Parts: sequence; structure tokens; C-alpha cells
Amino acid sequence: MQYKLLGNIMPAVEVTLNRSEKMYTQSGGMAWMSDGIGMDTNAKGGIMKGFGRMFSGESFFMTTYTAQRDNAVIGFSSTVAGEILPIDLRGYGSLICQKGAFLCAQESVNTKVIFTKKFSAGLFGGEGFILQEMSGNGMVFLEIDGNKVEKDLQPGEVIKVDTGNVVAFENTVNYDIETIKGGMNIFLGGEGLFLTKLTGPGRVILQTQNFKEFVGRIRQYIPTQSS
Repeated sequence: MQYKLLGNIMPAVEVTLNRSEKMYTQSGGMAWMSDGIGMDTNAKGGIMKGFGRMFSGESFFMTTYTAQRDNAVIGFSSTVAGEILPIDLRGYGSLICQKGAFLCAQESVNTKVIFTKKFSAGLFGGEGFILQEMSGNGMVFLEIDGNKVEKDLQPGEVIKVDTGNVVAFENTVNYDIETIKGGMNIFLGGEGLFLTKLTGPGRVILQTQNFKEFVGRIRQYIPTQSS
């Protein structure tokens, strides 16, 4: 399998497959493909995994694309302006991702739903109780809103991140929620009540845009029908 990244504002990844090689994505994630690629849509991993994906922000059904000849080409495009980040999971034990980050992956990549370790992190973290764990020996491609920022945290090193700006982190990183201190900071600081607290060691991937916040700002300018 070979790949190349295309575009800047709304990027895509184009993958070249040899016979029998496979890629999978959530339903509707494919943008274009050449002749000679077979398509199979199902609840990958079974019904329970399908429901788990729904809770983590992905589709119930996943589509697997199989090359029926050498040099078959398929493209997957991002859904919002930003970047596509290729990650070779052979360099990780596993990677924990926020919902909506997954774009596509090789068949050898396993995805499963996991729950946040602490009730407070799931309740107030902005992404619900459910995250995705990705492991295996292949390539996975993640969607980044805006631009990516990567941090390699040392043991005990802490970074506090605004809700929605975390993309993924290694399973060695501790994930928790911290309450913002001070009434003026809470009500006038514009950051809400909580920050995500990530403690090393391990790699952390952040994004410069919080898409939910972006949508919220646009919403206030959309005309509403008066009663």
C-alpha cells in the first residue's frame, strides 16, 4: 500500500493498493476510486461494535474496499477544513482518539470503543464517556480540524487543553478533567468550566480548531424565523 496526501484547505488521502489489499472507512467516507476495487458494507465486528461506533461519533456500518488488481486507486476526503494525519501504528502500543477523528485505515488496524477511566472526564470532557482505541500493524489516517500540534510529554509533564482540541494520545498518557479556578475566569474567560488535563509520558496530538465552537459562533449569525 502506498499513499499520498492531496490538497490544503480540504485535504484528501489517495491510496494505491495491490491485489487483495484492503482499506476501510465509515459509511460514506470514500471520495473516488478507480475500476478494480470491490466494496463490502457491514457492521464491522458485529452489531455491538456497530452500536459502539455510533456512540463514538462514527457510523454503525463500515465499508471495506478490496483491490481486485494491482495499482488500484481510492481516495478518502476530509469532512472539514484542516489536515489529514497518517499514523503507522507499528510505532505504538495503541492510540486513543476522540470521536470523529477516524477517517480510514488498513484492514490490519483494529478499532474499538473504550470508556474514559474517570466519571468526571467522561461527563465534562466535551466528548462524552466514549473514546476510540486504535491498535494493530497498519496505517490509520486521522482528521485534524485546522492544523495539528504534536507534543511529546515527559513522565509527569502536564498539558491542559481546551475542550475539543484534543485529537489523540498514546495509551501511556493519563486523561483527566480539571475545573477552572476563579469565578471571573469561569464566567468571563470564555473557556467554560473545565480543561482536559493530559499527563505524560507519551505523544499527544492536538488541533488548532475546535469545530463545535466554530459551528456555535456561526449559528448566532444564521437568521431564524420570527414567530
